[in-house]
Amino acid sequence: MAEMRQLSTTDQGFQRALEALLAWESVSDQGINQAVDAIIADIRARGDAALLEYTARFDHWQADAAGDLEIPRSRLEQAWHLISAEQQQALSHAAGRIQAYAELQKLESWSFAEADGSVLGQQVTPLDRVGLYVPGGKAAYPSSVLMNAVPAKVAGVTELIMVVPTPRGEMNELVLAAAHAGGVDRVFKIGGAQAVAALAYGTETVPSVDKVVGPGNIYVATAKRAVFGQVGIDMVAGPSEILVICDGATDPDWVAMDLFSQAEHDEDAQSILICPDAGFVDRVKASIDRLLPTLERESIIAAALQRRGALITCRDMDEACRLANFIAPEHLELSVADPETVVPKIRHAGAIFMGRHTSEPLGDYCAGPNHVLPTSRTARFSSPLGVYDFQKRSSLIMVSKAGSESLGRTASVLARGEGLTAHARSAEYRFDKPS
Repeated sequence: MAEMRQLSTTDQGFQRALEALLAWESVSDQGINQAVDAIIADIRARGDAALLEYTARFDHWQADAAGDLEIPRSRLEQAWHLISAEQQQALSHAAGRIQAYAELQKLESWSFAEADGSVLGQQVTPLDRVGLYVPGGKAAYPSSVLMNAVPAKVAGVTELIMVVPTPRGEMNELVLAAAHAGGVDRVFKIGGAQAVAALAYGTETVPSVDKVVGPGNIYVATAKRAVFGQVGIDMVAGPSEILVICDGATDPDWVAMDLFSQAEHDEDAQSILICPDAGFVDRVKASIDRLLPTLERESIIAAALQRRGALITCRDMDEACRLANFIAPEHLELSVADPETVVPKIRHAGAIFMGRHTSEPLGDYCAGPNHVLPTSRTARFSSPLGVYDFQKRSSLIMVSKAGSESLGRTASVLARGEGLTAHARSAEYRFDKPS
């Protein structure tokens, strides 16, 4: 059984207990940082030769040559035909919904003309080449392939390079099929910090990219942080999280299973329930105790619930919303009668699941919005992955002769005030100074 914390907002020291519960140190320890730095330096120095050695050491298979690290596109298509018709339909359905949602996110270029003929605007262009990291260790994540690849393609990314570790050389057909469905251009059988380094700096075989996206273990996350600046990254994500706010009228079995849905990711995942009905909280605890032994990943879920889970009784729904904004969860379920009246009170959440019938896993796989979300309270300042992460903006400035004089005089005054006379004279050359 999972002995979850049971807290009440009326408890003395509740806020300290909540902060301790939420604390997550995502920064790698010194040993991991040093190991990752060494791998990155080695990849930069020796390229493919180092990549082959790390693949043999960590993934336990030996490629004869660097060219063997790439999976041909024909193999992706073959994987599509090897999976079941049911799996094909599920991937197509999910990809279609993700694309339809992503199409609405596209930023467009714009401009406007001023009275003197000057034109200002913004030009939106896609990234040229993006690297997509897909985990390939304990579990396979075809959903992550679609969630990263489809928005990139909608944005107009010219080339999408996927890397996926293949322990002992084994490839997951569903992941390869998802790469086919998502329009991935090239796939390499590499993983870990060495794959991130190869994407960031390039090797003789792996092309360098402009941005690296996708989840991974602590070594991958550390490598992404280390190469940021050389390339862009989506985020450095922590363990998965779910916060359920319930008014006490949902089936407690549903709530228990929703808490399990994120706890089964790994032992560091976080599942929290907030409810003003203490009796309902007790019923959810009873459901947890009864349903947990029926799950295949019982030990992982139990460890996660015991380490970082909590059942919290609050005073009312307004307090529940205030707590949610402090927690800033990755996934927030509003399991209430009228979620549309609650949503305006929520300022910080990666994704908000509204109503009793909206289970979080629908967002993970096929609802349409992206499942790559800010964790570890970063929803206070971050947003879900989307098309806008694969586009960039350039400012457009075209000043008319009349505009160069009016703007130039202002620029000249400010530049001379800063002591930057070359700036001032550059502007002054373009207008007629009074005698």
